[in-house]
Amino acid sequence: MSLGPDPSWMFDFAGTVLPIFFVVMIGIVALSAGRGLLAWSRNNRMPVLTVPARIVSRRSEIRQNSTEEGSAARTTMIYYLTFEFENGERAEFKVSGSEYGISAERDQGWLTYQGTRYRGFKREPHFSVAGQR
Repeated sequence: MSLGPDPSWMFDFAGTVLPIFFVVMIGIVALSAGRGLLAWSRNNRMPVLTVPARIVSRRSEIRQNSTEEGSAARTTMIYYLTFEFENGERAEFKVSGSEYGISAERDQGWLTYQGTRYRGFKREPHFSVAGQR
């Protein structure tokens, strides 16, 4: 004689579905960490290059990290500069807020980078001839 619905489905869920869910989640985390580690390792093997370049574009991105309901969301600004090399190729790098703040489009100078890792930009002073006679 049965006293209600068959409770065996809960054991099937806990014994089959939950382990698969956890294995998939652990796989996603491991894959993400592996990709980050691979990029870090690849950048470390690349030579540090310093080349003439100019800033052709600046952009910023706002990322909101959602938290639990009822608490304030955390907002993060991410800054990017796009450089153009003498051969016409372009590369975009993530930079700090202070570096972004002192940069302007058409700034020229020497870009130092290692793979996809930004290392710095030394501007060359440029002089305006508009006010001179």
